[in-house]
Order: sequence, then C-alpha cells, then structure tokens
Amino acid sequence: MAAGRREGGHTPTASKDQEGTMAESVYKVIELVGTSTESWEKAAAAAVSLAAKSLRDLRVAEVTTLDMQLENGKVKAYRAKVKVSFKYEGGK
Repeated sequence: MAAGRREGGHTPTASKDQEGTMAESVYKVIELVGTSTESWEKAAAAAVSLAAKSLRDLRVAEVTTLDMQLENGKVKAYRAKVKVSFKYEGGK
C-alpha cells in the first residue's frame, strides 16, 4: 500500500479546525453483503442504502467480492460484499 493511502484506494484528507491546527479523524470500516435478483450493482447499492439509514457520515464503499447464489443451476441472487467506512465518533 502506498504511503498516505488507506485501504480501498481512499486517501484521507486532514481538515483544519477553527484555530488553524490540523484535526485528526478516525474511520470505522464494516463489511456488509447486499443481495439482488437483478444485478451486482443493485446488490451493492442495497447494502449502501441500508447502511445509510443507520450510519452517519458514510465516506467510502468498496466492493470486495461479487458472487451469485445458485439454485438448480440457475442464478437465484447476485451478492456483493461491500466494505463501508464512516467517521467514528467514539462512544457516542
């Protein structure tokens, strides 16, 4: 991994607080699996959409694995494993 880059190709950016000093941020990463009977894109979007309902300040979503659920030799569902990062606020 290149220096200064986070997993998933995201380069963190530092922001300055009101006094001009650099504020530091911490991000939490969780892994979700979205499913769709139509496509991998819709499966990934379903995971992010549901995460956005309960998590604030989502930053990056990285699709790590695409697979299919099969039944009788046919595709039953598309599955997308997604890592989602959001700003961590400690014990709040």
